[in-house]
This record gives sequence, structure tokens and C-alpha cells, in this order.
Amino acid sequence: MSDALTLYRERARQWLATFAPQYCGQARHGLSFEQDLRLAREWQALKVEHGYGCITLPTAYGGGGGTELEKVVFSEEEMRYDLPLNYFSISLNNPLPIFLRYANEEWKNRLAPATVRGELLWCQLFSEPSAGSDLASLRLKAEAVEGGWRLNGQKVWTSWAQIADWGVVVARSDSSLPKHAGLTYFFVDMKSAGITVQPIRRLGDEKDLNEVFFDDVFIPDDQRLGEINGGFRVAVETLMIERYAVTDESGYGPTLERFIELAANTRINGLPALADGEVRQRIAEVFVERQGLRAIHRRALEAFALGQAPGPEGAIRKLLLGRTRQRLGAAAMDLLGAQGLALDPQTHAVNDFAKAWLDPSLRIAGGTDELLLNTLAERVLGLPQDHRPDKGLPFSALKR
Repeated sequence: MSDALTLYRERARQWLATFAPQYCGQARHGLSFEQDLRLAREWQALKVEHGYGCITLPTAYGGGGGTELEKVVFSEEEMRYDLPLNYFSISLNNPLPIFLRYANEEWKNRLAPATVRGELLWCQLFSEPSAGSDLASLRLKAEAVEGGWRLNGQKVWTSWAQIADWGVVVARSDSSLPKHAGLTYFFVDMKSAGITVQPIRRLGDEKDLNEVFFDDVFIPDDQRLGEINGGFRVAVETLMIERYAVTDESGYGPTLERFIELAANTRINGLPALADGEVRQRIAEVFVERQGLRAIHRRALEAFALGQAPGPEGAIRKLLLGRTRQRLGAAAMDLLGAQGLALDPQTHAVNDFAKAWLDPSLRIAGGTDELLLNTLAERVLGLPQDHRPDKGLPFSALKR
């Protein structure tokens, strides 16, 4: 870390210590969904006012105009607080940057500043019932019509679609081409006629996931991002935009330190749980994983500092974060016994062991464990690709 970046971290830490307590922890207890969302919008607007909202985006559209390293540093410090960040986790990290990369200037001036301030929310309409990890298997149909496109079909697992104002969507525009080649990428007004959003209820009663149905939804051609039938490349760019934000499990689940504190105050057969061999082994395993993740993170920071992008080894980080969160949650629930089954309505998966164990989303969203293992096998270890019998075939010729 340079002296300038160290100073930036200290200023960010002081700013957060001054303002964050008004928007986190006890300030969120007892709030309804609508009230918590309103608090989230206020927090985002405050960050923008002080230069901490969308740090890497251009100042012309309301961003901070800062560096990727500054974004990483601020995110590390912000994650220490129980702030309402989840509503913007998709909106600001994926759709907005790709929108700014491809949309025309009129659209950017119209939508970007309000999105940066949190006044507009976006969703990402990628997954479908028959296309999860294999993004190129999408079946939502985009038919060219006068002035634009008509979309028919379904998306699923769409985070925050029920509150989104806009969304980015990938659709099948030419089924005569191989599956990766016949997709086109658009942005769509989520209040358009023909769009229906159906919430999906989750075990932990989180309110984020939805199904979205398209019934003759018209999208003007000036809401296309990228070339016709070039949508797969834009989709991959979208998924690559969100980079390293934190060094370890902080911000994704209860920390190792919290687990150690729990073990120190829990007894097994009359002795502190910390004296138990299996508990100590679990702590050691998670500690070793965390040190490895921090080493990968340091390499990523060095790449950022040199103006480079980190490599595919970042898949290791996401793979371990999701698995460790559930494994540590299960161990904590074992220590708590029957008490560990209680779900506190004021807590979240990032700060509650039971909810962290119950919520597998980190192992699904942004690439399943299986997909990440393939990435590591092929792009890090150099192993041969899986056999792909549909490679090069027209999408219309594939079995459904």
C-alpha cells in the first residue's frame, strides 16, 4: 500500500466511524422492508455526497472518479458495519458499469446520475429455468420488429426485480447460430407493459429473489447494448466487472473471531469448547484458508496497482468463501445446541451463524461451485476442457 492509499484508508475509516452508526446495527432493528430500503437509499446518497459512492465511475455521471484500489480499500472498511448494502450489490456493481460502457450519451445522462445516488435500482436478468451456470443456453426470445424488439419468455433467480426500475437482459435473437453466437444484450424499463414479477420465497424469508415473465415486451433498438448477436461477450464482461472487494469472510458471513469468541464461552462435557480437538481443528482449517485468500488478494491488489486485471485464480476465493460460511455456521450451531436453531428476525446471513448456514446463495450466485471448479481446472491448472457435444451446432438443433 502506498502512503497515499494508507492515508485514504484512514480518512475512509474516520468518515465511516462518524456516519455509519446512524445507518447500521441497531438503527436497522425493527424496520420494515420499505423502511430499510429507504435507509439504504439515504446511505447511498450520503456516500455520493462525500465522494464514496461508485468510487470508480466517472464524476460526470455522479461517481467518485477514483481508482480500483480506492474502491477495494473503502469496501474493506465499509464491510465492518452492518449497513444496508445488499439492495445495491447488483445494481451498482454490474448493470451500471456495463450500461456506461455501451449506452449512448443521452441515455447515460438520463439514467446514470440517479442510479449512482440510489434513486433508481437495476436488476440483472440472466438466469432461466433451463439456463443457470450455462449462460449461453438462454431461451428468452428476442424477435426483431419495427423500431426494436419483442421479448417473450422467462427469467428466474433475479435479485431485487420487485423493486428495480431498470434491468439488463440477455435474450436469444437468432436460434440458427451456435448458442454462444445468437444472443443480444439489452437494458429494459422494468415497468414496461408485459413484464410480470413473481417473488420467490426462501427458507430464511429473504426478500431478494424473483421470477420475471416477459409477454410481448417491446424494447426500442436504442436500448441494445453491443452488437446484434454479440450479447454473450457483453454478458461475460458484465460478470467480470465486479472485482475483489474484501480480503476474507468479512462482509459475507460471521467472522472467525466471532466463532472463537463463541467457542470460548461454550462448554463441552464441562470444559470450554476451545479445549476440544475438533473445534480447534475447525478453527485452524478456516484460519489457513483465510491466510491463503489474503495472499491471493494481495496479488490482486498488486495487479490493480500495475493497471492489470487479476487472473482466474480469483475463483478460489469465491469457492472457499461460500463453503466456509456454511461450514462455520454448522459448527457454531452444533456448539449452540437447540438454541442455534432460533432465527433472529433482526439478523442477516452476514452476522448470524444459523442464517449463514441456511443461505447457500454465495455458492450459487455468480457461478456455482461446480462452475468455479471447472474454471480452476481449465484456466489455472491447465487441464483439458469438458466434452461439449453442442459446440458449434445451431441452437435450434439442440435437444430441449
